[in-house]
Amino acid sequence: MGRLAATDGLNETQRDILRTVRDFVDNEILPNATALEHDDEFPDAIVAGMRDMGLFGLTIAEEYGGLGESLLTYALVVEEIARGWMSVSGVINTHFIVAYLLMQHGSAAQKTALLPRLATGELRGAFSMSEPNCGSDVSAITTKATKTDAGYTINGQKMWLTNGARAGVVATLVKTDEGAESVYRNMTTFLLEKEPGFGAVGNGITIPGKIDKMGYKGVETTEMVLDATVTSADSVLGGAGRAGRGFYQMMDGIEVGRVNVAARACGMSIRAFELAMTYAHQRRTFGKPLHEHQAIAFKLAEMATKIEASHALMVRAARLKDAGERNDVEAGIAKLFASECCAEVTQESFRIHGGYGYSTEFEIERLMREAPFLLIGEGTSEIQKTIISRGLLRDYAGR
Repeated sequence: MGRLAATDGLNETQRDILRTVRDFVDNEILPNATALEHDDEFPDAIVAGMRDMGLFGLTIAEEYGGLGESLLTYALVVEEIARGWMSVSGVINTHFIVAYLLMQHGSAAQKTALLPRLATGELRGAFSMSEPNCGSDVSAITTKATKTDAGYTINGQKMWLTNGARAGVVATLVKTDEGAESVYRNMTTFLLEKEPGFGAVGNGITIPGKIDKMGYKGVETTEMVLDATVTSADSVLGGAGRAGRGFYQMMDGIEVGRVNVAARACGMSIRAFELAMTYAHQRRTFGKPLHEHQAIAFKLAEMATKIEASHALMVRAARLKDAGERNDVEAGIAKLFASECCAEVTQESFRIHGGYGYSTEFEIERLMREAPFLLIGEGTSEIQKTIISRGLLRDYAGR
């Protein structure tokens, strides 16, 4: 990868993991990504390779069969994978978030039952907050869990589930009536188990089908319909006594997700830069290599600067979370800056390719369709600005 996006202070285990993943990306993902993406085909062989490397259990504690690695290691692995194909990082992202929620908030019984199977990739995780009539406004969700003698009955419709079909457990945020004055204290996260697949997948849960998308292909994005879904109080994340804590649990997980999106953006930016640099050396115009034109050289310099800054912000946000500190502002800054820079770097690479960038034979065409997803995933840029400004106003109040 050259000198860009180097990370100081890594231990030997982290360096070994990243070398292994980088080799896997170069040998298994990059040669196949564009063909799989154009066919919108799930990368079964690639996912099997990630299972063999233990990546599904990367952040799960060793006592549950995982590798017990940090959020920083996870983010750097995601950066490497997204450099190969952003959709592959999507296969493990929501899985990681579910594993994180269980590690941080799950009951002892939930950890014992779910984490070992999540660690091997035998069980896949997905999480769900959004609904058809609300996106970033989580307070507007209408899916409702009603208390019964047996536990809860849930009715409603959820939207934008990555891994929605292949997942066997979905961390699902719904409204509950806990009698609190704040709407945010009347939300609960349930761990809903289901059969993998489309259609009726058990217990009143239906996965209608795959949503067609401009990019982010290969990995499925789905809806989830809950029709009189019966679940016990034990399926509340953390146990029955944690009902009403769902919003705060999910926001903790989303901070991890925003670091992930920043890492994906860094990986895609690095790949767009690599493609631009290669093309600028190969292509000749007006009697000399493209990179000898100052206009192109300056573009490459600006792209590299944005990559370096994005990577540094992403690493800082991950390290803060690993240290047990609040990183809402830092994760928001990293996600905002890295995703916006990714869109800019990708477009500059596209411009450097000229007419060939518009051809489906060139990889940059795929990146051009994938980069916009990062501007909206895990909260739009406008939502990040809201989070950042609120956090700063809170911290600087009265100074």
